[in-house]
Amino acid sequence: MKILMVLTSHDKLGNTGKKTGFWLEELAAPYYAFKAAGAEITLASPKGGNPPLDPKSNEPMFQTELTHRFEADEQAMAQLATTVPLSSVSQADFDSVFYPGGHGPLWDLAEDKASIALIEAFIQAQKPVALVCHAPGVLRHVKAADGQPLVKGKKVTGFTNSEEEAVQLTNIVPFLVEDELIKLGGNYSRGDDWASYVVRDGLLITGQNPTSSAETAEVLIAELAQR
Repeated sequence: MKILMVLTSHDKLGNTGKKTGFWLEELAAPYYAFKAAGAEITLASPKGGNPPLDPKSNEPMFQTELTHRFEADEQAMAQLATTVPLSSVSQADFDSVFYPGGHGPLWDLAEDKASIALIEAFIQAQKPVALVCHAPGVLRHVKAADGQPLVKGKKVTGFTNSEEEAVQLTNIVPFLVEDELIKLGGNYSRGDDWASYVVRDGLLITGQNPTSSAETAEVLIAELAQR
């Protein structure tokens, strides 16, 4: 089982002067779920190299047993420091792709042509695609084979408007994930704020928030195990 994990390279939180990037739990929890399932993991990002970590995701209240484990894992940290450039990867080399969130993807991966083409290629090849928290926003320009938005008519979830409001970034982010998925024709649903909530529709698996990271990975693993 070979799984590609795609991280953001974007580190500026709009015009706030603050930093953003990927959310640590959304990398660490799936990473170890995939490892436990015997998967071979490749990390990629638009720019390659060491992707920016959202510093907020490493504050004590957001740290977990798995984030501590990841940071103490020399092999994992070495892999993180040397992500491969996204433009260099091909879906043919992987069984699936997983996108951790954080606010960074809303700026770069949502507009990245290599990312858009990659997701379309995975779907075309009948391989599952999983995204968690803000990462479902990366689907905003992804098309299905018929040229319609990939999410149109599909059951999806992602970071809610109320969760964005709670972190006071509603007016900072380039778009709201919930609004965007609905605008594209997705059949959006949600659970309680900050509770794990995962939706699967065919090859598309989406999770609502950081707490959903592990469950999103487990749903993906279960899907791959049936193949």
